[in-house]
Amino acid sequence: MVQIRVVAAVGIVASILLAVTNILVGLASESRSVLATGIEFSGDVLASSLILISIIVASRPADDQHPYGHGRVETLGAFVLGLILIVAGIGVSWASLHGIAERHSAPGPMAVVALLFAIGLRAVMATIKFRVGRRESSAALLADAWNDSVDIVAATTALVAVGLAMYDTRFFAADHYGGAVVGVIVALTGMRVLRDASLALMDTMPDADKIDEIKRVAMEVEGVWGVDKTYARKTGFTYHVDLHIEVDPALTVAASHQIAGHVRSLVRARLGWVADVLVHVEPGAR
Repeated sequence: MVQIRVVAAVGIVASILLAVTNILVGLASESRSVLATGIEFSGDVLASSLILISIIVASRPADDQHPYGHGRVETLGAFVLGLILIVAGIGVSWASLHGIAERHSAPGPMAVVALLFAIGLRAVMATIKFRVGRRESSAALLADAWNDSVDIVAATTALVAVGLAMYDTRFFAADHYGGAVVGVIVALTGMRVLRDASLALMDTMPDADKIDEIKRVAMEVEGVWGVDKTYARKTGFTYHVDLHIEVDPALTVAASHQIAGHVRSLVRARLGWVADVLVHVEPGAR
């Protein structure tokens, strides 16, 4: 959890650095593509700050009012991030196309340097966020990683547009169109993040491999004849599981309860991504 917070905090610092650099260079070189990229990075500062806050709140322990913990706040953070990206993308596209007929000087070499720096730094941050986000099952950090990945594509698009504008005066409009494409890419990424977060908020089941893993561990407990039903829902970084096991119908309630307790303990011990297990005991048939 500490590592997730550190990565998110470093992401904020990186976004601030890139936003300031690209906005200043974009204004100085009169490049709409670089300026659009800088504005998009400014949105990343807000987005990454939102991610960090949601991660901090999600890590709070369960209480009487929130028996399943506060993990859904982390997923909600990813959902809001998706909305922010969509709005930011539309805004960047509109701003880039505004005044496309105006004549101005070609972007300078600093525009290229700023974009290359942005691509390199974003590549490093995206790699780190993907690695930590997948290991810790953090929807918010993975959403931020996708955002960084799209920033690489966006900055590359801006780089091509700037290169065309610098190459020949006939391609000045390419700089504007490049900024518009950057906005479209950002909006599409927002839609992807929004979709993934929505699926998690709707209690979408995990992949079949995870369900099979739960069943396999449960069947290792002596006295379990079979697993009838398995449900799991994500609550932030981990899953809460509902498990229906089949036992000998001749067992006493106490004996059946003891088996259920062993199943719960073993699943939680073996599968670190499972927060808790609610075990239902049903009579089996052989």
